[in-house]
Amino acid sequence: MDALTHAIEAYIGNSTTKETRADAKRAIELIFMNLAKAVHDGNDLDARKNMLEAAFLAGNAFSQSYVGYIHAIAHSLGGQYNVPHGYANAVILPMILEAYGEHATKKLAELAIVSGTSRDPDPAVRAKAFIQAIKEMKSVFSIPDTFKEIREEDIPMLAKQAAHEANPLYPVPKEMNAKELEQYCRKLMEDGHGN
Repeated sequence: MDALTHAIEAYIGNSTTKETRADAKRAIELIFMNLAKAVHDGNDLDARKNMLEAAFLAGNAFSQSYVGYIHAIAHSLGGQYNVPHGYANAVILPMILEAYGEHATKKLAELAIVSGTSRDPDPAVRAKAFIQAIKEMKSVFSIPDTFKEIREEDIPMLAKQAAHEANPLYPVPKEMNAKELEQYCRKLMEDGHGN
């Protein structure tokens, strides 16, 4: 799901190229086709090979087109609490995709088709279906929506670090400041503020 985050953030950002978009789309297609197989049967070498290719393609895409707020928040959590990076990305991914709202709808709708999650004629419906498919993937792999580590008193600092990393370095679909990011850090808390 770290590779999925790489591919999605590379694709929906405002600094893509024809090549990075192609790499990101192929990575997402491979992940949706193979991740569950690889997790549920570690001996499925085809699924594992396809996941290796997906991780490589996603890495290619984001190394040229950058990432976004999902990574920025994950990095702040990793630095403060030593939360594993890929795990943090997986937890955060759908929440921030929803936060981007209409600024990411068109591109998420394109990814819904690539991933096989929806072919609805309405792009907004497709984008929501894509995010829902990621939530279901998290559920299948027992990935929660919150972190037990986050403390209320740390939230301003976590949000400030994430904002400082993302602005202006990352070409995000929608810019958010530290105050706005605080609400998302709060949603990630395990004490009832989460989803």
